[in-house]
Amino acid sequence: MSTHTIRTLRPDDAAPLLAFEQANRAWFERHIDRRPDDFYSIAGVHAHVAQFLDQHAQGRMHPCVIVDEYGQLIGRANLKDIDREQGVAEVGYRIGELQAGKGLATAALQYLIALAQDEWRLQRLCACAIDGNAASIRVLERCGFVQGRAVPDIAIVEGKVVDGHAYALEL
Repeated sequence: MSTHTIRTLRPDDAAPLLAFEQANRAWFERHIDRRPDDFYSIAGVHAHVAQFLDQHAQGRMHPCVIVDEYGQLIGRANLKDIDREQGVAEVGYRIGELQAGKGLATAALQYLIALAQDEWRLQRLCACAIDGNAASIRVLERCGFVQGRAVPDIAIVEGKVVDGHAYALEL
């Protein structure tokens, strides 16, 4: 069985992050909104990492990466839009195609839940899932998230506007 580590994003993660995103680009674009083309360059990913680390320093985000036992980046998990006054944040995760279906998304979401409770002292987590993304919906529900309101036009996937639902977990 493979092992993994989930940790906070670091500045030196830019190159491995670019490789991960490039390797999984087509996979992600079949399931979620596509990133702009200029993201897929070392300058684009460096700017992305810098932005996320700046938001982390401001207490508005907690960006994480998931690495395997060999140090390869295999996924991402984030607390974003942290509002400490309201006690709420949104969760998001991206798992590489080769790791899909192995419980890694569930482990990442469980990590974010613990992080939200223990480090950030939040009371509620939110998420959005595209209708038809059964795997992501299963992960959310397995971790206790409850489906809420419909969210029309949540994303554009493979050139089509798609709907979704909001999910929430009371901590």
